[in-house]
Amino acid sequence: MVSEMVQAYILVKVEAGKDEETFSEIAKLSNVSKANSTYGIYDLIIAVEFSKIEELDEFVFNKVRKIPGVKETATIIISKTII
Repeated sequence: MVSEMVQAYILVKVEAGKDEETFSEIAKLSNVSKANSTYGIYDLIIAVEFSKIEELDEFVFNKVRKIPGVKETATIIISKTII
């Protein structure tokens, strides 16, 4: 049986005025394949990939959420890629 990678998008709300320093810290993290600054409810969308769900948990709780300026996250796990 072949195990599939865990892919997810992490939506991040950033404290006002902390955008640049927060984005800079997130850019340094491994497993980030893409990070986009956005308009709307969330300020940043991060695309990530891990071999296990536990690695995603570790990344969100012990890396992303501990970056100064990050005030909220929401994680969307991909169930299937269509195109």
